[in-house]
Parts: sequence; C-alpha cells; structure tokens
Amino acid sequence: MDGWRTGQPWQGLRLNISYTFPVTTTARPTDLRINGARLMDRLMSLAEIGAIDGGGCARLALTDADRDGRDLVVSWMRDLGLEVTVDTVGNVVGTWSVGGGGAVMTGSHIDTVRTGGKYDGNLGVLAGLEIIQTVQESGWMPPRPLAVTFFTNEEGARYAPDMMGSLAYVGGIGVEEVLGTIGIDGSRVGDELLRIGYAGTTPCPAPAPHAFVELHIEQGPVLEKEGATIGAVTGVQGISWREVTIEGQSNHAGTTPMSMRHDPAYAASLIAVFLRDLARRYGGNQVCTVGKIDLHPNLVNVVPARAVLTLDVRNTDEGLLRRAESEITERLDALAAEEGVTITSRQLARFEPVEFGESMVTLVEATASDHGLSSMRLPSGAGHDAQMLARICPSGMVFVPSHNGISHNPAEHTDTADIVAGCDVLLQMMITLTTQETP
Repeated sequence: MDGWRTGQPWQGLRLNISYTFPVTTTARPTDLRINGARLMDRLMSLAEIGAIDGGGCARLALTDADRDGRDLVVSWMRDLGLEVTVDTVGNVVGTWSVGGGGAVMTGSHIDTVRTGGKYDGNLGVLAGLEIIQTVQESGWMPPRPLAVTFFTNEEGARYAPDMMGSLAYVGGIGVEEVLGTIGIDGSRVGDELLRIGYAGTTPCPAPAPHAFVELHIEQGPVLEKEGATIGAVTGVQGISWREVTIEGQSNHAGTTPMSMRHDPAYAASLIAVFLRDLARRYGGNQVCTVGKIDLHPNLVNVVPARAVLTLDVRNTDEGLLRRAESEITERLDALAAEEGVTITSRQLARFEPVEFGESMVTLVEATASDHGLSSMRLPSGAGHDAQMLARICPSGMVFVPSHNGISHNPAEHTDTADIVAGCDVLLQMMITLTTQETP
C-alpha cells in the first residue's frame, strides 16, 4: 500500500495496471476521439457513491461519501499508471509524466452540494481521465505531461469559502487557515482530512502548470436556448458571500402587538425582497440570492429571537458588484434602526470577476469549429476552479449544455452526445496546448 494512505481501507479498489505504449514521433493526432461509453460508465459509477432519491448525489466535502468517491477516482488514476500526489489541503493530482516541462492540466471537483447532480464537477475530472487514457492508447506521446486533478471543497457547502482547494493550490489562502476552517456541522477541515486519509504531504501552493482547461456543464439555460453545443467561457462572475445575523426580541406570537415587535424573521424577509429588487434594478448579469435562513427558536407560536441568513451576490463587473455590496450594507444599517433590531454581518467569501485570456477562448471556438460543432461565447455565472488557476497560468473553460438549465439538483442532466462532444473538444485543446510554448 502506498505511503500517502497507509492504514486506510480502500473503497472501490481496482487492479493497478501499468500500461506500456509504443513511442511515436508522428504529428499530433487531430482525428483522435474519446471513448464515450467508457466515460459515461465512469460517470455513472461515481454517481452511485452518495446516491440520493431522484438520481442525484450527496457527497459533501470530506465526508465518508467524499472519501469513497476519492478512493474510486484515485484507483482509476492508478489503473492508468499515473503518478498520484495529495497535497496538504487534500487536492489530488494524477500526472502522466511524459515529455518535459510543465503539465497541461485539466480537472474540477467531485464534492457536491447536499442535493447535487451527477455531472457538476465530476464531468471535468472523469473527462481528464478519459483523455489521458485515449492518448495513451493512441500511441502518440505528448511533448509535455498531461495531468488531471480534483480539488478539495469546491462547492463550499460544508466549509467556506467555496473553491477552497484550488484557492490554496495557487497560494490565495494559507494552508493553516484552510486546515483550521470550521464547517457548518462544527467539524474542522484538518481533522476531517486526517480522518478520511487525505491529509497529504505534497507542498501547497504548487508549481504552476503550463495551462489549465476545465470542462463543465453550463449549469444555466443559455446554450440550450441558443442551440449551441459548446460554450467558450469568457470569464467568471465575481462572487460575494455574506452571512447576516439579526438579533431581535423573542416574544409570544399571540400577545405581542405588531407595532411593538422587533422581529428578526420579518427583517430577514425584507432583506430577501431588497436583494431581489436590487438585481432587477441592476439588470444585466447581476444576480442575488438568499440561500439559507435559520430562525431561533424556530417555533410556530414564538416571535424569533434571532435570524441568520446568507446572501449570495454576483456580477461580471467588479464596479457594479462593489456598488451592490455598498447598497446592501446601507440597507442593513437602515433596517436595523427601522425595526429596532441588531444586524451584524461577516464575509464568507469574496472573489473578483475573472476574465480568461483571449487565446484560450479562441482556442475553444476554433476547436469546436474543427469538430463541426456550434459554439458561442458566454460568461460563467457560477464559480469554478479554473478561475483560481487563472492566477498562475493560462486558463480556460469549455461548457456543454444543461437540460432546462438545472443544476445543484438531482434532476441535473446533460445529453450524452453533448458530453462526448465537449470531451472531444477538451481532448484536442489539451493536445494542442502540449505543443505550444506559450498558450
């Protein structure tokens, strides 16, 4: 058993097979295509871990289900003879160490929200495995290494911030801060990494790869609505997460006159309405969400003493995002005075908008065109690991359509033909990037 995971039971253990392929010196293979059936088989096998009613998955970061999913993916990496490393925050990288120089890397995440689907994140990781296996079987030897990774806690559903692992990978957050993070259930990241056997020793932050490209479902309705198969992602929206706590006066629901109440639940509802109105006023790419509200004591006949809610505010324009944040702060201050409550807030996560380099966006479009696939440019409304990697290397994203734009939902679905098309585009992009000195 390998030293990085001694003393831990393996889940889904498969035979480790060392493949030997003929070394060729032919030009890069432009007609190479992935094995779609094999990719779908892996996707469905991973989806069985943490499966929930409706066809979705629940693999919150660093839970037992996440561990089992990690074990399965690592076993597939080892089947392909990849060099597997685990860093100090649990990020896993499988590298086909051929050629020289920095690796062309792809990947995403395999953790999910509590009511997640089969494809979010998982597609990007398993597509990377499929691409490496396809290239290995072709006999063509890339001039640079190929690598596939999955990052820790991309979703942020158990620990804030989201994209935690990739942020640490690029040096945007310290390892000790990550390991000391306390989750919604009171657990600590460092303790959970040790418990599930993924407290690695590879240093973090890591050296920059040559380039990074992430394949992902759109998680929105635009590609399907416009009839495009491939999305050339121009960038990722800025994200502001805030937790707001409202302290009021708990009292009897029947005997307390409405005019004498200091009701945190009412104040929370006004905040939710304000955010909806703000998004409508700004228009464009502005979105605002109240995703969670907790009331205490949460009883039918008691005016609550406290409300805790989360605010998710996003925009592709940093200036507009800052203006929205300022308006929200002003409204919270005014509301506290109006309702006689105390309102405090703390930042859970804050990321500026990211623009991907023109050369990477153009490469997505050109590769799709070479495959006879329709494409369009669009920004991402969701956060992704690629936006973190863009801090240290040329990065880009390939989107494929989401049926009815549904994601973070067991009903999440992308047609197999679109999955295969996106993976074929990613395959040719990675082959091209291995031959470029400067992406």
